Amino acid sequence: MATSQVSSSTSTRGFITPLSSMGSKKQVLACSICYDMLTWNDDPIFSVDCTPKFTLKCSTCNKTYNGNETHLDLTLSGSNKSGGQMPASSEIFRLPLVSFLYERGWRQGFSIWGGFPGPKKEFEMMKDYLKPVIGGRIIDASCGSGMFSRLFAKSGLFSLVVGLDFSETMLKQSYDFIKREENMSQENLILVRADIARLPFASSSIDAVHAGAALHCWPSPSAGVAEISRILRPGGVFVATTYIVDGPYSLIPFLSTIRQTFRRISGSYVYLSESELKDMCTNSGLVDYTYVRNRLFVMLCARKPN
Repeated sequence: MATSQVSSSTSTRGFITPLSSMGSKKQVLACSICYDMLTWNDDPIFSVDCTPKFTLKCSTCNKTYNGNETHLDLTLSGSNKSGGQMPASSEIFRLPLVSFLYERGWRQGFSIWGGFPGPKKEFEMMKDYLKPVIGGRIIDASCGSGMFSRLFAKSGLFSLVVGLDFSETMLKQSYDFIKREENMSQENLILVRADIARLPFASSSIDAVHAGAALHCWPSPSAGVAEISRILRPGGVFVATTYIVDGPYSLIPFLSTIRQTFRRISGSYVYLSESELKDMCTNSGLVDYTYVRNRLFVMLCARKPN
C-alpha cells in the first residue's frame, strides 16, 4: 500500500503546523486517504475531553476531519455516515442496543461458550507479549465499549492509548464508561472512529496494536492485518484474540461449506482456522507468530521485523 512522505512544512491558513514540531508522540495521526500527516487547528492535546475542539486537515488532499463530544472521526467520510454499505457483521455493532449490551452480558457470553478467559485475565496474558513495547503507543483496535482501552490506560504502561472503532455508538458507550471510571487519568487517551482497512496513522508510528474478539467481524481480516503491519514500527507487536476452528473441530462434516456460506451472507469470518490466522500475519510481513488457545478461544501474537 502506497504511503506518502511526511511533510514538515506549514499548512493552509488557519491550521498550525504540525505534529512533526510537537514531538514524536504527536507524529501519529494521518489522513485516511493519503496517509500524510494532519495539521491541527489547536494545540494537539491527547485527551478524551479535548476532541470536541479538534479540526484536522490534510495539506496534501485537503480532507478535513472533525471531533465531536465523544470521539475524533477519521473515517473517509468523516461523518456519522459510513460512506458505503458495510457487512452485517460490522453494522450490527453500530446499533445502540448492541453497544449498550456489549459489556452488560454480550462479551461475558464469550467465556461460557467460546472459552474466552475474560478481559482481566486476557490482559494479564498479553502483558508478556507487550513487554518489548512498554512505554510506547498502543491502539485498541475494534475497542467496542472500551474494556481494554480502559485497562491499558489504567495500567500506566503506555504513553498513548487510542481506542479505535468503526461504530459511533460503541465509541459513545466507551466514552460514557471512561467518564464513570474512578482513579484513571484521561490524559494520553483518545477515542477515534476509523475503518480497520484504512487506519489513519502514519506508517511505522505505532508500538502495539491489540484487537480483542474482533478479527472474525472484520469485512476483510487480511486487509486489517496488512494495515496493522503498515502502521507498526519495526519491532512493534500485534496481539489479537478471536475464535478458531482447527484440530477436531475441522473434522465436523460440511463445516467448510457452512463457513463459506456464512461469510458470504454476513461478511463475518467467524471461526478462522489456525493456518488462516498464521498466513494473514506472515503474508503481511509479520514474524514470530505464536498463539495460545482454550477451546474456541485463541490469543495470537506476531511482530514487525526490526
